[in-house]
Amino acid sequence: MYCVRKITEDLYWVGGSDRRLALFENIHPIPRGVSYNSYLLIDEKTVLFDTVDWSICRQFLENIQHVLGNKSLDYMVINHMEPDHAACIEEIILRYPDVKIICTQKASLFMHQFGFHIDGNVIEVSEGDTMSFGKHNVTFVAAPMVHWPEAMVTYDATDGVLFSADAFGSFGSLDGQLFNDEMNFDRDWIDDARRYYTNIVGKYGPHVQNLLKKASSIDIKIICPLHGPVWRNDLGYLLDKYDKWSRYAPEENGVMIVYGTMYGNTEAAASDLATRLVEKGMTNVVMYDVSKTHVSYLISETFKYSHVVLACVTYNLKIYPPMLNYIMDMKALNLQKRTFTLIENGSWAPQSGKLMRELLGEMKEMTILDNEMSLNSSMKEDDADSMDAIADSIIESMK
Repeated sequence: MYCVRKITEDLYWVGGSDRRLALFENIHPIPRGVSYNSYLLIDEKTVLFDTVDWSICRQFLENIQHVLGNKSLDYMVINHMEPDHAACIEEIILRYPDVKIICTQKASLFMHQFGFHIDGNVIEVSEGDTMSFGKHNVTFVAAPMVHWPEAMVTYDATDGVLFSADAFGSFGSLDGQLFNDEMNFDRDWIDDARRYYTNIVGKYGPHVQNLLKKASSIDIKIICPLHGPVWRNDLGYLLDKYDKWSRYAPEENGVMIVYGTMYGNTEAAASDLATRLVEKGMTNVVMYDVSKTHVSYLISETFKYSHVVLACVTYNLKIYPPMLNYIMDMKALNLQKRTFTLIENGSWAPQSGKLMRELLGEMKEMTILDNEMSLNSSMKEDDADSMDAIADSIIESMK
């Protein structure tokens, strides 16, 4: 049975949601599922914008058949060739063999790499190329490395619709609500949107900034991403988030305490610091156990907060492995412009602090406060003044 939504007079959402998938890209937990968005334009020529993941292909094909009715499909625009959006290209060609695929040259190359049989069906476009489908006139805009090199976005100047590929997307299934004004985004969606951006696109901030500059020169009324809700108002909210994230600017002044503990002693020290911070007036404090929290959540929160405390036990004379994994993910995703405080613990040779400092020093524009603390097995009364000084230095650095 088809399940579609009308976006404008002649544009339809024909995607679907996968609520069974546990791990996006087989890495990131998605307890709320994920949507795969595709859009179908009915004009003098009919145009499909991207396909979907194989997991919802049957629903997708039923949606297209319902909207097209007796019409054929003339064009298929592929903005992004990642398999969660391009898996059903050949299924479309089988049903509509005369369809022409519009994509970048590199996307065409990727289709051949994935083994798709598309010869004779492809129209390659470049930055600034335009096409008319009747009353709808579109422009193709290159968006390389947002977040694959072949990516582009398509702007429909007639209705002001931006088909934004993986930009402006989010984890989370669409449970009947398609549009941003049908949901409480800031309450129910922002964490999934941030986690999606920071883990999937986060490394490519400068490329996102380039796309935002291009977007600022056109009159966008609706944003149609490949994951998550369609935006038809309050676009400034979303664009501001993307601007901050892609500049690696913190959303909030606050303290994120991430601790790696084996027997609870490092956790106790982290709790002590959190309490001191709150008592001194810094109430925007969150704590995470690096062993129990998936690194995708840690990365998302690190993009959110201005200050990060790493409290880490020494393990085999090295950094505690889950903490090392978290720091290496920070580095891989190009995180910048954060202020760190380091607390190390060890029973005979504490040195995780020194090793963490070395890794953070390899990243861009990271500040490490001088009040580093070294614990011997557990926090003692004698350590209270040092912990108090750490809390004071964090608060002072926020001014």
